[in-house]
Amino acid sequence: MNSKFQNAALSTALALIGVGLFFLLWLALNRFAPDLPTPTSTWQGARIYIVEPFAYRGEQDQGLLSLTSKSLILVAKGYFIALLIGAPIGFCLGLSKNFTRTFDPIVQVLRPVSPLAWFPLGMVLFLGTGGQALEYGALFTIAVCAMWPTVLNTAVGVRAIPQDYLNVGRVLRLSKTKMLFKIMVPATLPYMFTGFRLSLGIAWLVIVAVEMLTGKVGIGQFIQDAYMNANYGNIIVGILTIGIVGYILDRLMSVVEARFKTA
Repeated sequence: MNSKFQNAALSTALALIGVGLFFLLWLALNRFAPDLPTPTSTWQGARIYIVEPFAYRGEQDQGLLSLTSKSLILVAKGYFIALLIGAPIGFCLGLSKNFTRTFDPIVQVLRPVSPLAWFPLGMVLFLGTGGQALEYGALFTIAVCAMWPTVLNTAVGVRAIPQDYLNVGRVLRLSKTKMLFKIMVPATLPYMFTGFRLSLGIAWLVIVAVEMLTGKVGIGQFIQDAYMNANYGNIIVGILTIGIVGYILDRLMSVVEARFKTA
């Protein structure tokens, strides 16, 4: 118990040192770039968005947590679409060599494409949906960009299943469905969760580009509005918010992963 307390205290102290060094670097950069706001001026300019996080003063003027919640809702929808599509494709790539030979080149070609390129295609696909075209285009972009880590890590996990596990399933004469859910999925789960965590991070990254392109209210639009008004302090606040929320999402995913491993 004492050892755990010491490790926690050391981690906290090192984290505080890291934060302090970050602010020192920020102040040092201000000497070379006078237009860069200081931490104090950034706080003063963004204070209203932070101390009133859920305030609603207008569609384009809301508290940071209010804006972030709107972004998270859109990310959650796109992320789950990515998992629903990516995991089955990953299993197919892992199970079938012919499927891999056929579709792996396509995956490798499409995987590095920027969300800035995917969004216009999404808009074309959903033009017939009227007022929903922007949201559907945004969901399409998030899902396509976020699914690749899940696809690739799931495929690696399927290929890494020990042959002994599969032999046990054959000896027990399990059906294909039971073989999948009783043996293959549990054995692949650690790899899948690695993909899920990476996909979540990408989905959260993509939301900024998507909101800038669509004009939808959220943290990305907050940064875009700050840029258009040369409010560099709010840009920094938006960047820090994205980073902190991304860190929290990753920690939450690691907790879920740990629960599945111990279940």
